[in-house]
Formats: sequence, C-alpha cells, structure tokens
Amino acid sequence: MKGDPKTVDEFKEQSGYVIDDVWYPRVTKIVSIKAKPALYYYYGEAKSYRAATEATERSAVEGTMIHEAVEGILLDRNPKVPPAILPAVRSFSAFLMANRIEVAPELVERRIVNYDHRYAGTVDAVARIGGKLGVLDIKTSGSVYRDYSLQTSAYMDALRDQFPELSTRWILRIDQIQRCVRCGAVRRVKGGIEKIKTDWRDPVMRQCAHEWGDPFGEIELKEFPEWQNDFQAFLGAKRLWEWENEEWLSKVGYL
Repeated sequence: MKGDPKTVDEFKEQSGYVIDDVWYPRVTKIVSIKAKPALYYYYGEAKSYRAATEATERSAVEGTMIHEAVEGILLDRNPKVPPAILPAVRSFSAFLMANRIEVAPELVERRIVNYDHRYAGTVDAVARIGGKLGVLDIKTSGSVYRDYSLQTSAYMDALRDQFPELSTRWILRIDQIQRCVRCGAVRRVKGGIEKIKTDWRDPVMRQCAHEWGDPFGEIELKEFPEWQNDFQAFLGAKRLWEWENEEWLSKVGYL
C-alpha cells in the first residue's frame, strides 16, 4: 500500500491521470475520502496495523487476478486462470452461460474523463445486458456496498454524452467462499484472512466443529438505474477531497 506522497510527481501518480497533457484526479481516489466503518472495524480487529495492511495488499492482488480473468472471458480470450481463483472464475463462466453480457474490446478497461467536472477514471466495461447499455463495475467484495454507487455515477456522467443510449449501471460481484457441510456456515478467505459467517442464534452453528466443503464462486449482478442523486453525492465527496488536498492540488496547478 502506497504511503503519503513526498513530491508533486508522487501525488500526481497516486491520485490521478494525465490525459492530453492535463492532469485530472482519479475517481477511486476521490471516493476514498468517504469514511468506511467496515474497513475501520477490520483494521481494529487485526493483530496489528501492519498485518491488516499486508492482508489488504494480498487481497488487492487476488482481486486484480479475478478482474483480469473475468475481463478475458468477457472478451473470449481464454485467459490462464491461477488455481487460487479458479472456483470463482468457473462460477462466473457458468453464470455467463445463463446471463448474456455483451462487451466490445474498446469498451473494456476504458479510460474516461469528465471535462466539465474535471476528473478521470477507468471503467471496467460498458456493457449491454438485457438489451440495456450501461456501466459494468466488477467487485470482489463480500457484499455490494452503497459506496460503489458514487464511483459508478461518476462514470455515468462522464460517458452519457458519448453514449446517448447509456441508461443504467451494474455491480458484478464475484467472491469465493466455502460452506460447512455440517451446519451451513460460510467461510471466506481473502488476503490470507479467514472470516466465518454463522447465525449465532442457531445452537448447531455455535457448537459446530466446521468441516468445510470445496471452494466455490458466489456471483451477484445488481442493477442501479437511478444515478443522478448519487452523482450529486460524488461531487460533494470531490469537493471534500479537494479541500483535504488543497496544498497538493495548488502545486499541481489544478486549483
């Protein structure tokens, strides 16, 4: 995980993109200004800050592997899949057989820029699903978090003039879990950290010496068609991020 920038060049690299010789802040960096209670709880439960940071870095690597494999499958490139993520990718392939997702190579990992509001980003894909064209964002989290709506709304506003047919957005969540064959509890290992979900009201789950089945993928596709209100929240986050980084942005020449 990168530390605080020491120079203007480091800040520019960590926080944005240069497009046509102009620097723009990155969408994901802007939305990072929002508090994330679940992440703070995770760090608080970890053995140490260093252990939590290392696990987060490993988790990011795993997420990148899944992203690359899924995008390769969407583009019919038959990607090589690391064994560690094979169950998740197999489940996605089965999901894709039953749910048609159409993408074009030039619309995958597409760099976007919003000249009016001065920010940039990279969209996982502009896709057509069920006859509708929209932004498709791939996540490897355990849940679909509301924060994702800020990010995808920024992509929607940046792309709406270029794609007049653009009407919606989806979160495609891909996770890998195991289930206890005795009680049904769920085990999730991410970044080397184990999380077990049980219903502690259930005496069988409370007392179970879990026997975990083989890992399998958990796939969820969730649509969020209304994005304008989320975009107003994104602009609020952007203004707060600019305030927080005012000194660096002045040195960059952004302010």
